[in-house]
Amino acid sequence: MSQKFEFVQTTLDGLYRVDRKPIIDSRGFFNRFFCADEFCNIGFNKPIAQINHSFTHQRGAVRGMHFQLQSHAETKIVTCIRGKILDVAVDVRQGSDTFLQWHTEVLSADNQRSLYIPEGFAHGFQTLDENCELIYLHSSFYKPDAEAALNVNDPRLSIKWPLNITEMSERDKNHPMLGDDFLGI
Repeated sequence: MSQKFEFVQTTLDGLYRVDRKPIIDSRGFFNRFFCADEFCNIGFNKPIAQINHSFTHQRGAVRGMHFQLQSHAETKIVTCIRGKILDVAVDVRQGSDTFLQWHTEVLSADNQRSLYIPEGFAHGFQTLDENCELIYLHSSFYKPDAEAALNVNDPRLSIKWPLNITEMSERDKNHPMLGDDFLGI
């Protein structure tokens, strides 16, 4: 058992909530953000290829549901370092028993949780506060020609967003709805 992390398996195989265990004293806290030795226990055995940082001003904004195609599939570890979000992962693994099922976690600066999202999942989130910042660790480099996405309002997914969507990029608004021919990646 880890002294710095608790890995909580979700209902979707390979998708974990990561509870960090800070050391707290009168000065504040010390928190381990990532440890390759400990994350290998849940199957993460690749180097971190990229670290991204996002900032979203408006409460209710949605970003997503993005993923990379198999040739550049990536594992993500998503952490909210300011504010609060509803993080969403959708299983798009071809042949998976939980294909197109989704799981949500509230991530916030206060609860110090992360979501470990393995290859084969689409990812997105909705801001539950104003001025939210996220850090994403990625196992693969971003390749624009390998990018794919699901539409956040796709009725086939029926994602339950807790707030009315206040803002979304034109690109995310225009992702196509899933057809019956989508079998996953």
